[in-house]
Amino acid sequence: MQRTIRTFSVENIVDFKHNLLCWSQQFETVIWLDSNNYKQNYSSFDCALAADDFTSIKTDYYNAFEKLKEYQTITKDYIFGYITYDVKNDIEQLSSKNFDGLNFPDLYFFQPKKLVFIKDNNVQFHYLKMVDDEIESDYTEIKKYKNQETSKKIASDIKIKLRVHKDEYHSKINKILEHIHQGDIYETNFCQEFYAENSTINPVQVYKHLNQISEPPFASFLKLDNQYALCASPERYIKKEGTKVISQPIKGTAKRLISEFDDAKIANDLMRDEKERAENIMIVDLVRNDLSKTAKIGSVKVEELCKVYSFKQVHQLISTVVSNVDENTHPIDILQSTFPMGSMTGAPKVSAMKIIENLEETKRGLYSGTIGYFTPENDFDFNVIIRSILYNEAKKYVSYSVGGAITAKSVVEKEYEECLLKAKAMKYVLQNYN
Repeated sequence: MQRTIRTFSVENIVDFKHNLLCWSQQFETVIWLDSNNYKQNYSSFDCALAADDFTSIKTDYYNAFEKLKEYQTITKDYIFGYITYDVKNDIEQLSSKNFDGLNFPDLYFFQPKKLVFIKDNNVQFHYLKMVDDEIESDYTEIKKYKNQETSKKIASDIKIKLRVHKDEYHSKINKILEHIHQGDIYETNFCQEFYAENSTINPVQVYKHLNQISEPPFASFLKLDNQYALCASPERYIKKEGTKVISQPIKGTAKRLISEFDDAKIANDLMRDEKERAENIMIVDLVRNDLSKTAKIGSVKVEELCKVYSFKQVHQLISTVVSNVDENTHPIDILQSTFPMGSMTGAPKVSAMKIIENLEETKRGLYSGTIGYFTPENDFDFNVIIRSILYNEAKKYVSYSVGGAITAKSVVEKEYEECLLKAKAMKYVLQNYN
C-alpha cells in the first residue's frame, strides 16, 4: 500500500507533540508511542502516532496468531495494535475464566490512514494516498491546535479498591512458594488488580500526567472507540530489525532516593542483589530458549546481563538478549514462539501460567500483553503493558494491575511492598490529576 511522505521541521517539538496527541482524539482509533527521548539502544523514532483505521482485524484468542499472520501478510503496510495476555490460550491448552471488568477484544490491529513519526525536530507524515491531500492542512491545524475537551477538568472522586487484600495476598504467595519448593516452577509473576467503579476520567490528561512523572522509553496511548490504555512502560518485549531480534526483559526493582549518594548506593545494591539477579537470570534463560525456536543455530546471545537502568520512579535490572533469524522467517512466527513474554509469566512458562490462572482473581487482558507495530518491511517493535491505567469509558471502569516475580528467596512482606511501590504512580495520578 503506497503512502505519501512529507517532512516538516518544527522548532517547538514539545508543544507539537502535545497538540498532535490532542488533535488525534477526533478519531475512533489511535495508537501513540513515545520514547520520551530516553537514551536506549535500538530506537527507531522518538514518537509515533497512528490514527484513523483504513482496515483492521479484531478477534478473540482462537486462532488469533493465524488470523494476524494472514492480515499482516496481505496488508503489506504499517499496522499498529495490541495482543492481550489471554492470547496465550491460542498457543497452549490454557483458559482464562477470571473476572474481566474491561472487556478489550483479545487482539486488535489496524492499518492507519494517517501516520506521523517524530525524530529530533523533524515531523514526517506518512498518509495513505486517499487522504494525502490533507497533509498540509493537518500539519497547519496541529501546529495551532487548541482543544477544550482535552484540557478541561473532569471532577470524579475516584475510590480505588483492591481485588486482593493483604492477608489474601500473603496466602496466595505462600501457595506459590509451596509450588516452588515442590519443584513445579522456579519463578512466577503474580499480579493483582486495583480498580475503581463508576468513575470518569479524561484519558489524555491522565496519560500525560502518568507519562510526565515516569518518562519511560515505551510509553503508549491506545484509544479503541471507548476503551483506553494509558501506558508508562519501561520495558521492551521484542523488536525485529532486519534479521536481528532483540528482547529486553526487566526483573529487579529498587526505588529512587532523593540523596544522590543514597540513590547511587541503592542502584549498586540492586545490581549485586542475589535474589534480584536470580529473578532476572532465570527469565533470561527462558528468553534465550524462546528466541532459539526461530533463531539461526548459535546466534542467540546475551548482550547485557542485569544492567541497572534508572527511571524517574525506580531503578530496574534489564537484560538484552538477541538472535538472528533467516530472512524468510515470518515475523508472526517470532512473536508466537515468544508470547507471552517471560518477564510476566515465569519458568517453566506453561506451568507458571497455569498457577497464575488459578491464583489471580482478575483476567489480565491487556495488562501484561503488548502494544506495538509492524512495518512494511516485516520489522516490528512491541512493549510490555505494565505501569498502565486501563479504562472502559462506557462501563466507567478504571483498572491498573501490578505484579512481582516470586522465587524461592522471596519474602512475602517485601513482595507486597514492591507491588505498592509499582502501583504508586498510577494511584497518585488517578487521585491527583484534576
